[in-house]
Amino acid sequence: MENSGIPGGSRRLVIAVAVAALLIALHSVVSQLSAPEVFDAGDTEISVSPGDSFSVQVSDDPADGYRWIIAEPRPDPAVLRAAGGRVRTGGPPPAGTGRYLAFEAVRAGRTDLRLLRCRRCGPGAADERGARSLNFRVTVG
Repeated sequence: MENSGIPGGSRRLVIAVAVAALLIALHSVVSQLSAPEVFDAGDTEISVSPGDSFSVQVSDDPADGYRWIIAEPRPDPAVLRAAGGRVRTGGPPPAGTGRYLAFEAVRAGRTDLRLLRCRRCGPGAADERGARSLNFRVTVG
């Protein structure tokens, strides 16, 4: 065996550190690839697989008193279920503040998802001044 000038214990440590760094890099790549997909207002057709999680990003300004809700008619719960949401603040314009509404694809099928930006969000909310709706066709297959 050739002598590299590095003692055996040190060589094993260098190899262990290199393997650990490789595993960390691999985990980072896999995490990015398996992160839930994010759709925005322009993505009216959403296709996902059963068990997938995804988010719909909508612009949001909590100071204006409006909020986003899942509107009637609600999506078929056998195909799609709501999984919460989160808010992202800051960032350079036009990013500003955004809300991510999270969903989980339950099983194969097709359903409509309607989001409504409203202030009172009760009956007739779609007719409120400043109300806005987004419509998506979600295909789980």
